[in-house]
Amino acid sequence: MGHGADRAGLPERIGGYAVERELGSGGMGVVYLARSRGGRAVAVKVARSELAADPHFRDRFRAEVAAARSVGGFHTAPVVDADPEAEAPWLATAYVPGPTLAALLEAEGPMGEARLRQLGAALAEALAAIHGCGLVHRDLKPGNIIMAADGPRVLDFGIARALESTRLTATGMAFGTPGFLAPEQAEGLEVDGATDVFALGAVLVAAAGGSAFGTGTPMGLMYRSVHEPPDLTAVPEGLRPVLTSCLAKSPAQRPTPAGLLDLFVPDTATYSPTLVLPPPPSYAPSSAAPLHQAPTESAPAGDAWADTDLSFMAVAPNSSLLVDAEGVALGSETGDLEFSWAEISGVEYAAEGPKHLKITVRLHNGSTHQCLLAARRRARLREWLQDLPASLEYFT
Repeated sequence: MGHGADRAGLPERIGGYAVERELGSGGMGVVYLARSRGGRAVAVKVARSELAADPHFRDRFRAEVAAARSVGGFHTAPVVDADPEAEAPWLATAYVPGPTLAALLEAEGPMGEARLRQLGAALAEALAAIHGCGLVHRDLKPGNIIMAADGPRVLDFGIARALESTRLTATGMAFGTPGFLAPEQAEGLEVDGATDVFALGAVLVAAAGGSAFGTGTPMGLMYRSVHEPPDLTAVPEGLRPVLTSCLAKSPAQRPTPAGLLDLFVPDTATYSPTLVLPPPPSYAPSSAAPLHQAPTESAPAGDAWADTDLSFMAVAPNSSLLVDAEGVALGSETGDLEFSWAEISGVEYAAEGPKHLKITVRLHNGSTHQCLLAARRRARLREWLQDLPASLEYFT
């Protein structure tokens, strides 16, 4: 049974994975959130029907999946399963909850120099892991970077090369995203790891609030990437030299990922965690504001699945909420409060108006603590109301 992007309806299963919902779609096809029989969350990417019909794509996809399985490192989503022989070839990676870098920037605005350096170092580590396995990402951009609770993760490595070999790109068109394409990509030349370093530079310019090659038509963006210097006016002064080197027209003049680590984060630097926003909605909203009873025992220590798969974080301008295996943490202008599940008797939540979420934490000692989160948009509040129940139900 095929499950291409053009197939109507939600498939019940893909391979051995039960499909929960659609996460999105793109050049390859559709991406679904699914669960293994043991309950593990995975992101399953299913090829479009026209790709599935191309034998060259299947050959390249098979080879790239084999290579992608070997990629490790802190900042990638590991490949856990695939079926290149299926009617619609698919690839499953570990599901990484969290917003894309593009969504984070839209919600929170540009990053300062310290966060840009942390982001750059994380992406450099990811590229080092990918390149070390003989792969080139070819389409690094804010939409392919997930801002997970434990740091940025690079997605879709190993797939771009399979797409690049198909008849969809046989007309001489460059594969990738204009604005992040290296000159050699825009000109249809051979690419290597230096191509990803160029894209990393463009990603950091975007994270700083700028656009390395402006806006406009795809052809205009590609022309400027080949012939004009990048626009770094939005980039903090201290980072301009390293981003200038990343965005060099000649691949040979760009630094390696290992070299970038020294430039972004010197050995004496102190790490500060990257700010993240809640993951995309994954469950239907609840019309009621239920009370979630606290568990009789805390979640098992060291359970990485419990810590990452259904943790919930909401960040508002003056307040924050974190729900995970340890308990509930409330943040406000007056200070932070943290409560373990052993202390909590229940957690209540409710929408207050079109953009506010009210959280009430009740403790066994009879005290109550409240937090009011102000969403920037109504859509953000809806996402909070959709995701929070799943996290509370899981940990309680």
